[in-house]
Amino acid sequence: MPLSCTRSRRAGRGLLALWILGLGASPASAAAITGVCPDGSIYIVQRRAQVPCRDSREVEPHEVPPLRPEYLPSPYTWQVWSQAHNPNNPYNLIDATRKIRALQGGSPGPPEAGAPEPQPAPGTAAGEAAPVAGREAEPAPVAPLELGFTDQELRDLYAIIELSQQAAPATLARKTADGRGRFRVSLAHSAAFEQRLRQAWASRGGLGERPVLLFSAAARDAEEFWANFTFVQGHLTFQPEAADARQLGILQGHLGRLAAGEVVLGYVVLPEALSLSEDLDVYWNDRRTTTHFGS
Repeated sequence: MPLSCTRSRRAGRGLLALWILGLGASPASAAAITGVCPDGSIYIVQRRAQVPCRDSREVEPHEVPPLRPEYLPSPYTWQVWSQAHNPNNPYNLIDATRKIRALQGGSPGPPEAGAPEPQPAPGTAAGEAAPVAGREAEPAPVAPLELGFTDQELRDLYAIIELSQQAAPATLARKTADGRGRFRVSLAHSAAFEQRLRQAWASRGGLGERPVLLFSAAARDAEEFWANFTFVQGHLTFQPEAADARQLGILQGHLGRLAAGEVVLGYVVLPEALSLSEDLDVYWNDRRTTTHFGS
């Protein structure tokens, strides 16, 4: 056989192999299946028959969790929640910048399809001057909720919080704004208070079986306190709304600017899915502690 024919056939076979490989790398066959096995391992396969385990959970590539989440400085679920609610997240800045441009009299651009018509801010009549952009009004202090507690009972609740720190420490502290003292926040669980609070809410829709925690905040010097709590347990994350007394209530004092020596006493109502008998991560601003309040 002539050498030229042999080379031609070999070249043809090489082109055929390249063509087959090209088919295997085509976009139609490149769609991979990504998932996580019960043992925590992650797989990427072309067909479901290649999945290496039973009861796996398929996820999109961008949803794959970290391989060693316990090595992260904060829980992975907290990082996901914080990123989604971070006001500096460019995704969250879109609506904020549109509102500011509208307040400045500029054109906010065409509204999105199905977007509601702009309405005057609550308490502002049409044609009335709107707040100046960049000078947001300070949030109104959240005043105590009247639940019928006497002054002595409030002092007893504060004592319960202090005594509970010996058995279930849950105290978060930081330096005050002037750096001279320490601003301390403590949390505790009281079954008696929990029952009393449920009875107080019985005629207002009830609280169900949601667990309740007490908290106190003591200001040695003038300080601001807004009860920015976040609770994390496993994949669950909860941040109570201070404006909703079914989630967070003030029994004594107020949120906002505190005078030197002022004390705030309040409560947090957690979702039923969070258990006090298991480790619970508690965040207050950038402070964190882990504890369990039940036996």
